Amino acid sequence: MEAVPRMPMIWLDLKEAGDFQFSPSVRQFILKNYGENPDNYNEQMKKLETLRQSAINVTRDFEGCSTLRKYFGQLHYLQSRVPMGTGQEAAVPISWTEIFSGKTVTHDDISYEQACILYNLGALHSMLGGMKVSCTHFQCSAGAFSYLRDHFSHNFSVDMSHQILNLNINLMLGQAQECLLEKSMLDNRKSFLVARISAQVVDYYKEACRALENSETASMLGKIQKDWKKLVQMKIYYFASIAHLHMGKQAEEQQKYGERLAYLQSSIDKLSEAIKLAKGQPDSVQDALRFTMDVIGGKFNSAKKDNDFIYHETVPSLETLASVKGAPLVKALPVNPTDPSVTGPDLFAKLVPMAAHEASSLYSEEKAKLLRDVMIKIDSKNETLEQFMDSLGLEPESVDNLDMYSRIPPVLMEKCAALSVRPDTVKSLIQSMQGLSGVFTDVESSLKEIRDVLEEDEAGQRALQEAGGPAAGELHPPAQVQALGDIRRDLEKYMEAHEKASFTNTELHRAMNLHISNLRLLGGPLESLKEALPRPQLSEEEVAGLQCMKRILGKVHEMREQRGSLEKQLRDLIQQDDITSTLVTTERADMRRTFEDQLKKYEQVKVYLDQNLAAQENILKALTEANVQYASVRKGLSQTEQQWNGTVQGLVGSYEAYEDLMKKSQEGKEFYEDLEDKATRLLEKAKTLAQTRAEERRPLLEKESQKKPPARPTAAKPSLQARSSDGDSACSSLDDPELAQLSAAILALGGDLPEELRSLPWPGPRFPANLPPPELLARIAQFPTSGLAPQLPRGPLPHMAPQMPPQLPGYRPPHAPQPGLVAPAPVRPSTTTVDSIQAPIPSYAHTPHHPGHPAASTGYAAMGQPLPQGYQPGPGPVPGPHPHMQAQQGYQHGYMPPQPGVPPLYQQAFP
Repeated sequence: MEAVPRMPMIWLDLKEAGDFQFSPSVRQFILKNYGENPDNYNEQMKKLETLRQSAINVTRDFEGCSTLRKYFGQLHYLQSRVPMGTGQEAAVPISWTEIFSGKTVTHDDISYEQACILYNLGALHSMLGGMKVSCTHFQCSAGAFSYLRDHFSHNFSVDMSHQILNLNINLMLGQAQECLLEKSMLDNRKSFLVARISAQVVDYYKEACRALENSETASMLGKIQKDWKKLVQMKIYYFASIAHLHMGKQAEEQQKYGERLAYLQSSIDKLSEAIKLAKGQPDSVQDALRFTMDVIGGKFNSAKKDNDFIYHETVPSLETLASVKGAPLVKALPVNPTDPSVTGPDLFAKLVPMAAHEASSLYSEEKAKLLRDVMIKIDSKNETLEQFMDSLGLEPESVDNLDMYSRIPPVLMEKCAALSVRPDTVKSLIQSMQGLSGVFTDVESSLKEIRDVLEEDEAGQRALQEAGGPAAGELHPPAQVQALGDIRRDLEKYMEAHEKASFTNTELHRAMNLHISNLRLLGGPLESLKEALPRPQLSEEEVAGLQCMKRILGKVHEMREQRGSLEKQLRDLIQQDDITSTLVTTERADMRRTFEDQLKKYEQVKVYLDQNLAAQENILKALTEANVQYASVRKGLSQTEQQWNGTVQGLVGSYEAYEDLMKKSQEGKEFYEDLEDKATRLLEKAKTLAQTRAEERRPLLEKESQKKPPARPTAAKPSLQARSSDGDSACSSLDDPELAQLSAAILALGGDLPEELRSLPWPGPRFPANLPPPELLARIAQFPTSGLAPQLPRGPLPHMAPQMPPQLPGYRPPHAPQPGLVAPAPVRPSTTTVDSIQAPIPSYAHTPHHPGHPAASTGYAAMGQPLPQGYQPGPGPVPGPHPHMQAQQGYQHGYMPPQPGVPPLYQQAFP
């Protein structure tokens, strides 16, 4: 059957149009009812007139169909704004020719214009039926006639009566199904399906035949009624024969050979009837019938022979077999007069009637009500979710942060990279501090030597007074006395600066000791740095629990994100939904149904939101169960994270402190070099003056010695050089109580030296391994030592206000001095113990000289000297620095708890 010739199709003629002068009436209505200048719409009316001319002279192709649809839609838009129906204000006469009689029919109704255009649309589609697109064209034609039947009056003309329109619809659907049957046979579809399609063709044509047999319809159609009736009746029998042919094939496939023979016999009978009715039809019809008879006859003879000789099945009568039900696979494609893709933009969109505005306002209220109902549900669920999550205090990124411990943070990688190009960081820092320690030692030695020179001069002066009486003290000229006072004041000033700088130097060494290990770690292998960072120790079960908790929290986050996205999508849809143009073309009676249809567009979003809200209960239940397992390891993870962050911050702080340490050590070195230069000059000045005064005293002392009996020989006093060198002797260190107390202050500073600094020359005394603790040494230093004769105080010289060193960590003398007594004040040596400083160094200001103070109140108490009677030592902090020192330049002299950082700047303290 694949090569069977195609049967002829029925197509309809186009109606011819008359006049339609709509422009004057439309202009007048716009001016009167809209209050606008009609000239503003001249271009729109000109476009509409041009479109009408194209529609009434339409081309016989698909473009012609588009032109008709576009003009039909624009008429719909115009009618919704300018009433041009029968008896309405802007109605004008419209004329068209009736198809069957050729008469001109006129109506004062724009709907008549629309109906005629719609009829021509259906007729044009019937003309365009071809092999490839014929099925679609016939369905479009049936759709145009269906819209015309359902939405317009049937009294405009005979060719648009209800009976004629039903006939046209059935003819077009039958021909569309016929095209589909032809395609199905070419595609070798299943026999049963082809039979049902063919049976539906018969059903459509039977409906058309009943309309053709109606006397009223026959009178309307005229002479074409007979031709259409004969063709349709022939097709009914022909396609019934095709249906039974394929039912026979179906029976053969089911091995029902008796039924096969019965269907084939019926197929031959119906085809024979079709041949009788085909007299007078074109040759194409005769050829198709003969071809089909050859095919069916051959199959019948073969089936009869097989059954007679092989199967011997009983052939049932056709009435006992199941009838073939049609399968309608085609439909009338609807016409949408407001589809912008077909009609194009509304030419009169600026004209919006008040009724359309009112309807749009009502629709907006419907949208707002829908949104309120949805938001009540969302807000309720969100509130429950927030309360639950707040009670747990959980966030996905804080639950499973184990990945953080498996790598070095970028901030540390940056510092490691910076140190990798400076491999001598630690070495440079140590060398800088070594240089600072060396110049510190030189300064201390010079100041000690100056003090020794002054003490020796003072001893000589006292000997002179003892020998020659008070009058002998006036031996030296006033200029020397004044110069000696200047030297003492300068020494006092230098020692004060050195004391304060000594404390800052100590803190600078502590800071270096604190940061140097971190700098080594940053400059070393990355694996060592990674191992130095804290990390949690968890079992596999605990890790699995963490992963489960993180997964569920991820679901919570996903649910939140999806809910927010759906809410935004709903709000955007509602905000962008403007159906005013649709409401303009909608009848008032259809407004409610239009609202319902338009609101259906939100149903899908609402369904998704309902599913999202329903899932929350299950997710929170799973989260509660997972939190039971997670709670046991949560605290440990939090502590580990704090330790990890603290370690990282400490390492970063050490890197950032390196440059500051180098700067401060260089400033300290420059400070001590300046102080050393001034101390050296002062030492030379003191030596010169002391030597001059000694030479002046020598004659008088020799004269007095001749008058007295010879004294018991005593050990010679060591020279300045010898005393200076004795500082390296461990034995002399132990014999000197002041040095013992000094050692106690040094050890009280605490902190171990780095290995690189342990080889530095220690400027102070060397202590044996069995030296008592610093607190014991300091306590011993305050009690009298039997057998020791009074000697010159080792503290500051007369005319010097007592300057106590700042209180140091790890060391506190057990007793505070009573009024009238001066506690031993050690000279603070250099130290390489490192810590940090927070407060800045105050500027140094010259301390005014206050001469004339008694030695008992200005000097340090001599080590081993008996304490006054009635002195009761008691606990108390070491007195702080002199008030004047708070405003002086130099090193910081207050103490704060050690923390990462560096001491403040060294400053020049002398002019």
